[in-house]
Amino acid sequence: QVQLVESGGGLVQAGGSLRLSCAGSGRTFSRYAMGWFRQAPGKEREFVAAISWSGSNTYYKDSVKGRFTISRDNSKNTVYLQMNSLKPEDTAVYYCAARRVDSGNYYYTSQYDYAYWGQGTQVTVSS
Repeated sequence: QVQLVESGGGLVQAGGSLRLSCAGSGRTFSRYAMGWFRQAPGKEREFVAAISWSGSNTYYKDSVKGRFTISRDNSKNTVYLQMNSLKPEDTAVYYCAARRVDSGNYYYTSQYDYAYWGQGTQVTVSS
């Protein structure tokens, strides 16, 4: 089991940058594929980015490709989401999620693939 705590959210002007962090507990963090999701007011939670347990495989929502970068440091039990060129439509609560992986080096894009979730961090982009 893993517990996740997000940080790094805040208020930023359009065109600005933020880096979100997601710290995981436990000694087996490196065996978890990780994902970032977001939920804007009145909208469903949506996929943003995912990374395999090793960090070698990543995948992004089309609208964030080229602007967001997901990465991880397994020695620190932490996954990151670097967000550049932020837009007002990026405003949402951002959640990290973890899925235990016993074989393969895959990423996962559906929220239903993940068993563990953080509490979320608010990102607000002003125009």
